[in-house]
Amino acid sequence: MKNKLKYIILLIITCNFAITFAQEREKDTIDTDVVNVVKPYTPTISDAFKIKETPTLNDSTTIKKKEIKYNIFSIPVASTFTPAKGKAATVDKEKQVKLYDNYASLGLGTYTTILGEVYLNHAISRTERVGGYFSHHSSAGDIEGVNFDNNFSETGLNAHYSQKMRDYAWKVEGGFQLQSYNWYGLPDQTIPTFDVGHSFYTANIGGNIKFDDAIFKKGSVLFRRFGDDQDSGENRFILKSGFDVPVADEIVNAEVKIDYIGGSFDKSYFGNEELNYSNIIFGLSPTYKMTQDDLTLDLGVNLVYLNDTEASDGKFFIYPNITASYRLVDELLIAYGSLKGDLNQNSYYGFAQENPFVSPTLFIAPTDQAYSATVGIKGKLSNSMSYNVSGQYMAENNKGLFKSNPDSGIEQENYQFGNSFGIAYDDVKTFAIGGELNVDINRNFKLGLKADYFAYNTDNEAEAWNLPDIEASAFLDYQIDEHWFAGANVFFVGERKDLFIPIGGSTVEIIPQTINLDSYFDANAHVGYKITDQLSAFAKVNNIANQNYNRWLNYPVQGIQFLAGATYQFDF
Repeated sequence: MKNKLKYIILLIITCNFAITFAQEREKDTIDTDVVNVVKPYTPTISDAFKIKETPTLNDSTTIKKKEIKYNIFSIPVASTFTPAKGKAATVDKEKQVKLYDNYASLGLGTYTTILGEVYLNHAISRTERVGGYFSHHSSAGDIEGVNFDNNFSETGLNAHYSQKMRDYAWKVEGGFQLQSYNWYGLPDQTIPTFDVGHSFYTANIGGNIKFDDAIFKKGSVLFRRFGDDQDSGENRFILKSGFDVPVADEIVNAEVKIDYIGGSFDKSYFGNEELNYSNIIFGLSPTYKMTQDDLTLDLGVNLVYLNDTEASDGKFFIYPNITASYRLVDELLIAYGSLKGDLNQNSYYGFAQENPFVSPTLFIAPTDQAYSATVGIKGKLSNSMSYNVSGQYMAENNKGLFKSNPDSGIEQENYQFGNSFGIAYDDVKTFAIGGELNVDINRNFKLGLKADYFAYNTDNEAEAWNLPDIEASAFLDYQIDEHWFAGANVFFVGERKDLFIPIGGSTVEIIPQTINLDSYFDANAHVGYKITDQLSAFAKVNNIANQNYNRWLNYPVQGIQFLAGATYQFDF
């Protein structure tokens, strides 16, 4: 009986479970049909359900907080401390240096040396200024081992007027210079002395103009008259202008140049015929500048036409005008290079300023600089130190070289005793490598070092006459304190070569000799003391090593020289 009851109960439970499962399955709406998604599913996030009220804590162990009351008892305390009023700290500022527009300087030294300068600059109005400059430098010479007069004198005067307007500025200036020298470099200093003096004069007038916002950017003009006391004369006229030309939404910078030179010499070195020369150069240099990230590239060409009016001949030249720079490491390392060329106008004035002992019998012609290729790196090692290292290869056709003149022998002028220099033209290729380092600390300490090495290759001449193989220089400026300042400079020039032709007779064969001019260095120093804001005193010493080196063949220089003077600054 019990077994039957057990089976009946199990049967009832199984039936209830089956019925319940069947009912739940009938409520299920999920079918196996294919669902086509018409719109992408974009779920949204609903706000979380938050409890609106704080539940009450029904805990029999909760301790009720006791109410605490605070009472303050004031007790007077005797005190004699009285705090001082605060004062803002001040920043120590350097006294502003008063700048003056004018100064005058005068110095006297050994060898009866006189050095004087006067600079004037006056503001007529807010837009107009007028000024002038006067300088004089002379010495009695007295060079050891020289029997002929070797004094020199240089005096110059310049005046200018300028005006600054809203969109442009212009300036006009003119000047005059007188220079006196002596051809004292005779190979034989034992012959009876005679007058070897000669002088140059220069007069010039010119001006320039600059525009801020215009196609025409700048322009300049210069006329210069140069001559000597040997009836030689030269006229030079230079006109330059720069403007921007818009081309297809780009700007092309262009420069135009007109350079005329014409002059004459009373006679040639070995004859009495007059020497005349006249050249005019027309130049056009368009340049397109491209900048992209760290690269800057200037692409241009230099078109030049030469008209030799004396020979009635003309020639056209095309030169490259390309420069590029690339920042490899910001300001630390910048690579640069260039490929340029030009037709350089030589002049009697230019030769005489470089070598005042040239004879008034020169042949003047331009130099064709076919190309000059330069590569280098530069940058800043720190905020106060910069460097530059470069190499250059240059090809120049018809380059002028200073070359010692021989003794003419008969009917001699005072420059025909082997004591003057002429110009020898030759095609010269030059390789150069050099570097420089500049240090500038707080504007109180400045140091500069520079050195260059040169190698030359000539076509016709045996040597590149009077061109050095090494040039080096260093300078130092130091503002010691508010009153004291000092400085020094040293330069070194390597060996040079010149040609010496001895005097011969009818039975003596003349054999030219190549002379090696020794290298030399020249050290100079100065010190000064600022007495007041306007008055200061200075002292200089030149050629400290006391070397009587030859700058040119048979032309020694003065030994150690001392000079002292004062400078006064003022305003009108």
